[in-house]
Amino acid sequence: MGIRAQQKEKTRRALVDAAFNQLSAERSFSSLSLREVAREANIAPTSFYRHFKDMNELGLTMVDEGGLALRQMMRKGRQRAEEGGSVIQISVETFMEVLESNPNVFRILLHERSGTSAPFRAAVAREIEHFISELAHYTEQTTQRSYELARAQAEALVTLVFNAGAAALDMKRSERKKLAEQLVLQLRIVAHGAHTIQHKMEKRAPKGD
Repeated sequence: MGIRAQQKEKTRRALVDAAFNQLSAERSFSSLSLREVAREANIAPTSFYRHFKDMNELGLTMVDEGGLALRQMMRKGRQRAEEGGSVIQISVETFMEVLESNPNVFRILLHERSGTSAPFRAAVAREIEHFISELAHYTEQTTQRSYELARAQAEALVTLVFNAGAAALDMKRSERKKLAEQLVLQLRIVAHGAHTIQHKMEKRAPKGD
């Protein structure tokens, strides 16, 4: 990559980071202005258009990045669990670490999931589908469950995690710890239920000769 291309990528990165930095409990992406983002990134507003067509393109990029960052962190959590420990416990701990260290990565997904922009809602729905699909395949491979059951379990788990994340975003650390403990219990209940259903399905299945 040439020097000019590197500088362009650096400025593009600065714009994305500037927009993430301005999100808060009180401010969703839709309330940000191009001038605010450009000023935070330390570039002229007219330079913005060299990197993004408009604010919507910037926002959709942020949704994609937010979803990818969370999936990567959760993959690391599962890898940590494979080295020893509870997958659910370590995954929840990893998720809470993300919320504490970089809450706006999750905030963009949460805000735009039910926002007024149809393209944004669709983008968030795609990111959630990526979560569900990836978790379903992981569950299918590690538990030998049918894909249909693994998929149903994944949908329930992702719903619980997103709801907990929404509640945890602006909690104090002590409150977040209690919520994490509750989330671990809920996820284990779902996993146990899926295991029980799988066991009953196997017992009812016709046996071979």
